[in-house]
Amino acid sequence: MCYEHEISDTISHRDTLPPPSVLQHVVDVHCHPTDSEIPVKSMDNLPIIIGAMSTFQADQGLVRDLATAFSDKVVPSFGYHPWFTHWIALAPYESKENHYRRIFKDADEHLEAFQKLLVHLPEPVTLQTVLEDVRQNLMAFPCAMLGEVGIDRAFRVPYDYFSSPGELTPFTVPFEHQLTILEAQLDLAAELGRNISMHSVKSQMATVELLDRMADKHGEHWMKISIDIHSCGFSPQTWLSIEKRHPNVFLSLSTVINSRSPNHRALIAACSSRRILVESDCHTIEDCTQRTWDMVLIVAEVKGWPVESSWEEVVDESQQGVVRRLENNWKEFMQGNHAGLSKIIKRTARER
Repeated sequence: MCYEHEISDTISHRDTLPPPSVLQHVVDVHCHPTDSEIPVKSMDNLPIIIGAMSTFQADQGLVRDLATAFSDKVVPSFGYHPWFTHWIALAPYESKENHYRRIFKDADEHLEAFQKLLVHLPEPVTLQTVLEDVRQNLMAFPCAMLGEVGIDRAFRVPYDYFSSPGELTPFTVPFEHQLTILEAQLDLAAELGRNISMHSVKSQMATVELLDRMADKHGEHWMKISIDIHSCGFSPQTWLSIEKRHPNVFLSLSTVINSRSPNHRALIAACSSRRILVESDCHTIEDCTQRTWDMVLIVAEVKGWPVESSWEEVVDESQQGVVRRLENNWKEFMQGNHAGLSKIIKRTARER
């Protein structure tokens, strides 16, 4: 997820899209279409599948409504994003101000900024209420995922998230607070057997430790689900470490976020051909197809995979193009059930 005004317009789009017979096999695994108005015509004309994310209390229902109206095109995700975790209270609180003072422990050092921010902050919601909301939405949609959830060490709280351009405060959300809320949501996903779309910024080692902890805590229940590190910015070395230890973890890349750094091409090259997915991370439905296709072409270029210009129902495995390979990865991601692979990896490690 990114601030809309941060989206770069310098990316050179390759304007030619393939025919609908190819596009219907493309999946944008992570986007935020409910952040903007969604014309019905745009959804009717959408040629790809999208993974629509939720981020805070107000948009859970929007994603629910979109998935209900367009069940053939939308895989809904429900969850609470780290940028909004300061809105969540871990325990009962005396007042709104008391809660936010507990979160921003340096409030007195920046008293003017804190008072200015407080006006824009909502009444906190309890973690228990959040988990009940997520549970209810996940139960209502058998294929729904948990998302967008995660951790972010770089984020600074804006005075008003909904204004553009946004003005930033001196405050950050304590990492332990983010982590507590994330782990509670991950526990729920493991319990319900739901896949996860996860945000991780400036938190590589913390994410590695978290994945290890969740695998140990939930065992085979954890291996039944898949986790996507969305718009992944990990180093190739960190990713390879995760890939070897966690057969249920995938990564997805977007031009909106990942094209800011040349690292994404090295990451694509390092990543297993079976663990890579693509996304737009867009906030407007009209941009999702082109942005996702841009990343499809980058993956094809780096991996040396052909790009389909038409669709054949049966293709020899050695001749498979980028769209078919990515579609197969998505199917494996959605199917889950990685427990067998986990045992193979552990046995191989012991034999070494």
